[in-house]
Parts: sequence; C-alpha cells; structure tokens
Amino acid sequence: MLTRRAEALELRAGVGLGGILLGTVPRFAVSPHVGLSWRRESGLLFALNDNVSIVPATGQLGVGVYNQTGMSVGYVSKDFDISLGPSLSIYSMPACGPTLCGRVVGLAPGGHGQGNFYVSGRLGISVSANLDWVGGQSLVLPGGWAAMIVAGPVFRWEVR
Repeated sequence: MLTRRAEALELRAGVGLGGILLGTVPRFAVSPHVGLSWRRESGLLFALNDNVSIVPATGQLGVGVYNQTGMSVGYVSKDFDISLGPSLSIYSMPACGPTLCGRVVGLAPGGHGQGNFYVSGRLGISVSANLDWVGGQSLVLPGGWAAMIVAGPVFRWEVR
C-alpha cells in the first residue's frame, strides 16, 4: 500500500546569527525568525516569514532593529524547503556612510529567499537572505541596497 503526503500547515521558529550591511560598515546581528507555511501534496509551498534582526549597540547610536516580513512561493520535501518572494522591511539602524555616521529609519521593499534543511527530524538549519532597496534622502546614506544573510538552527511543528 502506498501512502501520500497530505497537505499540511507548518510553523517554524529559530534564531540566526549573521551580518547585515547597511552603509559601509558590516555589523553582527542576532535574528529571531518565525514562519508559517502551507504545503500542498505536489510539493508546492506558500509561506509567510518574519525575521527581526537586532544589531547590538556598538557606540552612541545604540541598538539597531531591522524587521523584514515576506510572502513566498517555493518547494518542500521531507528534508528541506526553499522559497523566494517579495518582502517589506521596517528599520531603525545605526549606519555609517563615507563621511558620517548616524541613525537611519525607514521602510524598504525588497526580495527574500530562505532555505530550511532538516538534518535530524524536526531540527534543522535555516539560511535566509534579503536584498532591500533603501530609498529616500538621508544625511548619512544615499539611497541604495541593503543586504542581509543569516543562518542558524530551526525547529518545525506540523499540523496535518
């Protein structure tokens, strides 16, 4: 007898460690993340992801926060899932330009990609990457791209 995989909802949560580059100075970031996905029997995946990157204070400008929320479409199997889609980020970050450092605050549209690779049942490794367009006028930075890559453990819960 053959069994087929049923449609399922999945909740993922984890924390990543990595870097964020907004301006000319890369910074260390701790990034808790959560995702909700709906997978179909065919392997098609629809997902909502939220990733909050917290940049520890390194000077007078204080802590930075970069919150990225995205919707994505991808593929899922028993051992991994990958997805790509648009995102929207809200941020308040210390940043340095070529001549001046300061706090930048704003809203940025962009794209998000994520891969979760399960190495031991429900426990796995998550890798996430964003590329956002940070526009507008600032004394610290001109408009441009902000990139972020984080990786860390992930745990999944499934409801079938």
